[in-house]
Amino acid sequence: MKFRRKSAPSDATLDEGAASSSEEQEPAQGPFDVEDLPDDGVTRVDLGSLILTPEPGRELRLQVDERTQEVQAVILTGTDGALELRAFSAPRNGDLWSTVRPQVGADMARRGGTATEQEGPFGPELLCQVSMKNAEGQAGIQHSRIVGINGSRWMLRATFLGRPAQDPESAAAWEATLRNTIVRRGDHAMPVGDPLPVDLPAEARRVNASGT
Repeated sequence: MKFRRKSAPSDATLDEGAASSSEEQEPAQGPFDVEDLPDDGVTRVDLGSLILTPEPGRELRLQVDERTQEVQAVILTGTDGALELRAFSAPRNGDLWSTVRPQVGADMARRGGTATEQEGPFGPELLCQVSMKNAEGQAGIQHSRIVGINGSRWMLRATFLGRPAQDPESAAAWEATLRNTIVRRGDHAMPVGDPLPVDLPAEARRVNASGT
């Protein structure tokens, strides 16, 4: 499925001073609400609550619960790591991420891991480490960096995995990917904290809840 925003009609009454002022403004920084989607002519992948900008070297995967067939997360993978995206319903003008952060830390502690809060380019974020075994049964440490962005009645939770979770140089390109993400909340009523539904396109690779 593809999504492309139509160009806005030109305003013939716009005076030269206003036009000059508009051109000098800094470009908006995402993630964006669908209502604020840049009018840049780019054709994007429409997954319902998430609209993504295709990028070279990124593979789209969907984490699907095999029992319910519901999409749990959208995952973009690359040679150096991955970015997991989950969008949730949130109160208008609220700060759901401040409520979720302690819950993430508690979950990491239950799993024998750690979650350290720090300030990042998107605001408060968590650096997490947890012990795990790979497909071959070898023990190791999984590093992740979890970011939360409060939007218009939505919260986007983004998890950087692999090198982007540890190396600022590698993270820069993935942060740009996150900034290009668009969230569509929808007008229907939903309890705060409920995940926003993701459509399952036929061409997407499906993975189960364990990520395999």
